[in-house]
Amino acid sequence: MHLLAADAEDPDEVAIEGSLRPRSLDEYIGQREVKANLGVLLQAARAREEAADHVLLYGPPGLGKTTLATIIARELGVNVRYTSGPAIERPGDLAAVLTSLEERDVLFIDEIHRLNHAVEEILYPAMEDYALDVMIGKGPSARSLRLTLKPFTVVGATTRAGRISSPLRDRFGATYRLDFYTE
Repeated sequence: MHLLAADAEDPDEVAIEGSLRPRSLDEYIGQREVKANLGVLLQAARAREEAADHVLLYGPPGLGKTTLATIIARELGVNVRYTSGPAIERPGDLAAVLTSLEERDVLFIDEIHRLNHAVEEILYPAMEDYALDVMIGKGPSARSLRLTLKPFTVVGATTRAGRISSPLRDRFGATYRLDFYTE
């Protein structure tokens, strides 16, 4: 599995942090129900040899949403691409990310509730049909072109589930709330 990130980090810090993080659902501590449900979802995707359903993770900060996204990709044996809602400013930014994904890759969008409306509109057909609708030209001569994307899985994370628009929320096949640890 290759981790793809937009920003370069200190390789030593990445290595240390990577060695401390859980690498599988079995190593992930807590969130028993979420892990069980994710396990079924991932097993089904592997059995079908298809991209997993899109997953929305929500809950307070620091509970492991990013770690779970990494585990999802690792368990599926695919790459993960990290980005965040505020980093995707224009539809073209999202189009560049989507067209760079390989078959069954995971696209992790942190703070997904902060995507702007124009970017969300591009994401809808990408999540539903693995397609990207692009406008060529302007005015009366403008035409729409549909590009086919390789199947992929969006893992969205948010601390504010109520701020995600209904159309976006409806496109996730699985939604999981992460709770504070009690044990």
